[in-house]
Amino acid sequence: MSSRRVSSGIVLALAFAAPIGAQKIPVAEKTLSNGMHLLIVHREGEATVAGGWVAHVGSSNERPGITGISHLFEHMMFKGTPTIGTKDYRKDLAVIGEQELVREEMRQEEAKMRAAYRRGEIDDLLKPENKTSHYRELEKKFDELIRKQREVLVKNEFDRIYTTAGGSGMNAFTNEDMTGYFVTVPSNKLELWMWMESDRLFHPVFREFYAERDVVFEERRMRTEATPLGKFEESFESLFWESHPYGWPVVGWPSDIPAITKAEADAYYGTYYAPQNITLILVGDVDVEKTARMAERYFGRIPRGKAAVPDVVTLEVPQQAEKRMYAEAEANPQVDILWHTVPFGHVDSYPLQALAQILSTRTGRLYKGLVLKSRVATDAFARQESRKWAGLFNAGGEAKEGRRPEEVEQAVYAEIDRLKTTDVPAEELQKVKNNFAAAEYRRLSSNFPVLIQLIQSDGRGNWREVNESGLKIQAVTAADVRRVANRYFTKENRAVAIYTRKAGAAGGAEDPDLAGLDDRGKQMVRQLSQRLQSADDPDKLRQMLAQIESQAAGAPPEAKPAIEVVKKKIQRRIDELEKAKGKKG
Repeated sequence: MSSRRVSSGIVLALAFAAPIGAQKIPVAEKTLSNGMHLLIVHREGEATVAGGWVAHVGSSNERPGITGISHLFEHMMFKGTPTIGTKDYRKDLAVIGEQELVREEMRQEEAKMRAAYRRGEIDDLLKPENKTSHYRELEKKFDELIRKQREVLVKNEFDRIYTTAGGSGMNAFTNEDMTGYFVTVPSNKLELWMWMESDRLFHPVFREFYAERDVVFEERRMRTEATPLGKFEESFESLFWESHPYGWPVVGWPSDIPAITKAEADAYYGTYYAPQNITLILVGDVDVEKTARMAERYFGRIPRGKAAVPDVVTLEVPQQAEKRMYAEAEANPQVDILWHTVPFGHVDSYPLQALAQILSTRTGRLYKGLVLKSRVATDAFARQESRKWAGLFNAGGEAKEGRRPEEVEQAVYAEIDRLKTTDVPAEELQKVKNNFAAAEYRRLSSNFPVLIQLIQSDGRGNWREVNESGLKIQAVTAADVRRVANRYFTKENRAVAIYTRKAGAAGGAEDPDLAGLDDRGKQMVRQLSQRLQSADDPDKLRQMLAQIESQAAGAPPEAKPAIEVVKKKIQRRIDELEKAKGKKG
């Protein structure tokens, strides 16, 4: 099933997340002397503290030429400080300086190669045979400098310090609007968290910058180019967003990632990782005033940024005509439909969320109408996504064997048209509201889900939505649902992707592990399965498994079956890699 991008590191935590509102989270808000914001949630009796921070920067803050740089920083922020990650900081800096001199020469050669590409003398800048002879010499020189740097590096020391102190679940994610970092530590290690996190913000050392840039490029290949629908979804997203920076991928365009310079990265960091663009968040059994004073001592020492952080000013132009994309893929026939809607906190985002819930899940109208009644589809979905600057509504379905994606498309429209002309019955709307309310309480089960929701809401512009959006959902009326259905679900406002099976591609039988899962669960399991195909690091998979297990306690009941399937698939992949490793040994 085609699905929009889900940020790395928190796939399951967000897949089933719902806003909190019925029971308010007691958030204490502070502002440090340098402009950094601090949110503290006191939860009595908790043995651990979920700590994180969100930098209000994502792919939408980028520009052509440096797309993917926000995601690159997600990687670089784990490289350490002058005291973490190196055996000899002076030698480390000296090697970094030498590397920059070589990279400048390499950039001059790259400019020559781009000129040769424009003249038609070479066909692909990334092919080894198209590199100039001098570029190849410089590559060897740079590789030697990498070797020298590795002599003084201490790999993964940031993670090791936390793990040794009893920390768990350290990770990060990047999406269009924000970059979030998080870890859970024992309550008595709060000061360690303060020192670690403030030091990597105050004294970051971007070691292995170019090597990590190559890692990001490989990640793009694994997640986008090596998956059945990755490249097509990227094309579809860029087709949908006509003028907005949401049109380029979070991971970046393939030509931009290898071209990002450390100087560009330093300037980007100076602007978007300034204290006034960051919010610290702590959830656990902590004293609010003592914690605020400790935060001032550690984080307040970071100088305030010199310039104001610029807003994203390029708005999406109103779409004038329906857009359609047809693609042959190594996947089952399906349809993916996008409509332009509204950004985070917009008054119409709440009835749109309710409308999505009316259509989705196994008790929703799409499943009942398309899967059970007309039987044109094996699965169907709908969701509203309100990002910081703009929003989209996504619906679609997978065609049943012998049926066409266009039939699924028309069946989706038929269900939406019913919402345009007939008010949702009171009991159906109340059931949707009850589901939202129940999910609100479940999100309070532990520190980590609360932390993630605050990161998400603050990253999109207003942390108070965790306490206010639930009440706004409860206030949605049948008339509101009917109004937004007529306003946004028009032919001129949509883009449609039709996927047919590529000749020779395997079709047919569904993964038996998906049996019994609802449509959202199937989407998440399928997405993870695609990622696992190219995953080759057992240690990283174990970290992912541990993180998912920590999230499982706070997941709603309907999410549990999918979580169990995901855990099984990750463990299966770990076993495969270990077995292969044993044979090689």
